[in-house]
Amino acid sequence: MAVLARLLVAGGRAVPVSTLIDELWPGEPPTQALSTIQGYVSRLRRALEPGRAPREEAEVLVSAPPGYALRASTGQVDAWRFESAVKTEGTPAEMWERLDAALALWRGPALAEFSDLPWAVTEAGRLEELRLIAVERRADAGLVLGHSGALVPDLEAHASAHPLREEAWRLLALALYRNGRQGDALGALRRARTMLRDELGLDLSATLQRLESDMLAQAVHLDPPAGAVTARPAEPAPPRAAAADEQAPALPGVRIVIVDDQALVRTGLRVVLDSEPGFELVGEAENGEQAITVVRETSPDLVLMDIQMPRLDGLTAARRILADDAPPKVIMMTTFGTDDNLYAALRAGVSGFVLKTSAPEQLITAIRAAQAGDALIDPAVTTRLIAAFAGHANPAAPPRLAGLGDADLDLMKLVARGLTNRQIAATLSVSERSVSQSVVKLLDHLGLFDRAQLVVVAYESGLVNPGDMGR
Repeated sequence: MAVLARLLVAGGRAVPVSTLIDELWPGEPPTQALSTIQGYVSRLRRALEPGRAPREEAEVLVSAPPGYALRASTGQVDAWRFESAVKTEGTPAEMWERLDAALALWRGPALAEFSDLPWAVTEAGRLEELRLIAVERRADAGLVLGHSGALVPDLEAHASAHPLREEAWRLLALALYRNGRQGDALGALRRARTMLRDELGLDLSATLQRLESDMLAQAVHLDPPAGAVTARPAEPAPPRAAAADEQAPALPGVRIVIVDDQALVRTGLRVVLDSEPGFELVGEAENGEQAITVVRETSPDLVLMDIQMPRLDGLTAARRILADDAPPKVIMMTTFGTDDNLYAALRAGVSGFVLKTSAPEQLITAIRAAQAGDALIDPAVTTRLIAAFAGHANPAAPPRLAGLGDADLDLMKLVARGLTNRQIAATLSVSERSVSQSVVKLLDHLGLFDRAQLVVVAYESGLVNPGDMGR
């Protein structure tokens, strides 16, 4: 397969045999490297052209002295189709549909099975950059078409995963603004400014500074284009686009309990929740003991819980709450805390973490994500924890992955990478409902009740590695 992959990377150009040998066996190739390559080529030709007569000239994998070339059409190779789609211009509607289909071609990190070979690493990096461009160009087209509400969650994840991409922040801020969330839009630009200053010592680019000024002035040109629609009335929207629009409205009626020993923190959280439609604060507690009582009295949908509190800490309280029948989602709030405690909370089944220093829009996104059961929350915290503890399996736990089929393991990998059900559905070209049902079955099979626990098991078992997070 490495021979075929290397020829595919060449994009139809001839690759000398000497180059194939040097790049497939970096360092010291085996003595029989040339005959091994020839054997690989012979088998590949039979696989690619099964109907070709024994002495008939090959038409796909051809001899091109001093090496070989792959003469395939663009439509026959997913990577070539993807690149062509990204680089082709069109109307916003055409770009939206074409890039939606192009992104659905991705099944995981490119050339992952050859990640120890330098040529594959280089090509994988190039394809990943094209993928990010595709995400941003699709979003740009979607904003013109009026899909701002549906785009916000994906753009939030995109900007968080790639915080130095200014185009990601521009698109996120504009999507928020056009969705009637001017404060959150300005907050996104403040986060971008902080990130760029902390990481690179730079201020916002001129483009983002103009966008910020125009938002403060409520410039007319930032409003959705006249006549923008969510789908063209003349024909039905593609299944993936329709699924995205169905997810756009905020989840209504989320009943929340706040638990923190600092009154100032509780007040700040109360203000944030009061400003967001669809949230109902049903109780507060200042320690773990009170939290258990309040949760059992109010039966909330979600608990925001400080991990470090007097009398009974948040971790112990979370374990007690999650052990009840039909427990709420629990989000741990932290400003520091030990990785051991945070990781233990993930194992216990909390839905993730949010930093107390997070901007209000990040807190809102975290609550929505946890309530939807769609993703771990703060990438900065969860990625650090997973990197620290990956492969450290719980010795008391049985080998849980035994008996799972390839489809289950593929789904588990995608969940562990932090993809939402909608993103997984697009990746696998299946319905979002099918993904949701498969995740539930997987949780039942493994004896788990929360998506975060599924991610922990995936990393502990070695099914995925820390480097896979966010890829």
